[in-house]
Amino acid sequence: KQAELAMYQSKKSGKNGLKFFEPSMESLVKERAEMEKELRNAIENQEFVLYYQAQMDDAQKVVGAEALVRWNHPSKGLISPLDFIPIAEESDIILKLGNWILKSACDELYRWSLTDTMHNITLAINVSVKQFSQNNFVKSTLSIIEQSGANPKLIKLEITESMLVEDKAGIVEKMDKLKEVGIRFSLDDFGTGYSSLSYLKQLPIDQLKIDQSFVKDILIDKNDETICKSTIAIAQSMGLNVIAEGVETAEQKEMLNLLGCATYQGYLFSKPIASKEFELFVKAHANL
Repeated sequence: KQAELAMYQSKKSGKNGLKFFEPSMESLVKERAEMEKELRNAIENQEFVLYYQAQMDDAQKVVGAEALVRWNHPSKGLISPLDFIPIAEESDIILKLGNWILKSACDELYRWSLTDTMHNITLAINVSVKQFSQNNFVKSTLSIIEQSGANPKLIKLEITESMLVEDKAGIVEKMDKLKEVGIRFSLDDFGTGYSSLSYLKQLPIDQLKIDQSFVKDILIDKNDETICKSTIAIAQSMGLNVIAEGVETAEQKEMLNLLGCATYQGYLFSKPIASKEFELFVKAHANL
């Protein structure tokens, strides 16, 4: 068993490598197994909550939000998705969790539609590769939206570039069916993975999302500035919307604006916050 653990670590590190067993490997596996067990119980025990991070336009108005899941662990407190989503994605847990996120987000979107200040807010919802790969994904998604009463035209599904490596024809077919009812698609983390202009040409994408890794050093790294500039130019030439995530300073926002980006998401405006806080945040900015 110890040799096997070392072998898997070697595989993860790439080809032609050597790994010797260390006790920490065993403890890490045990921790992951324990977390996986707790994750399964967490769905049944309703320990997950959704937080919302505002998406702003250049006039400081809230135009949308991204739904971000948090695990409210009974003894460990609030756990970041960075700590549990990778484990969920390695198992079938992500399917149940993904459905819960979609249902909860749609229910929230419907509640927002009943208010004067939030009825036009769009909501971005992340979809995992495993979710999208399910044969019943379209039927299940449409059923969840219909039951919630949410307006599909206000829903934006965020997909990642890693999804595009698989069955491209099947992905396009599913996207087209969902777009028929008004659902839009955002390509998340654009430029970090398998970016290809052919993907953009073939996929019915509505928005490109500039990854925060490029925004972070946009003021000091010419390469990052060039990547942001090129992404914005590509989006504009193809009639796509573009949004930058990870905007933390006014200077970053100003640079992005000069390059042609007018929609932003990041700590400059708001961190991810609970639903009631987000509603107050929207109301406050509606009166500016």
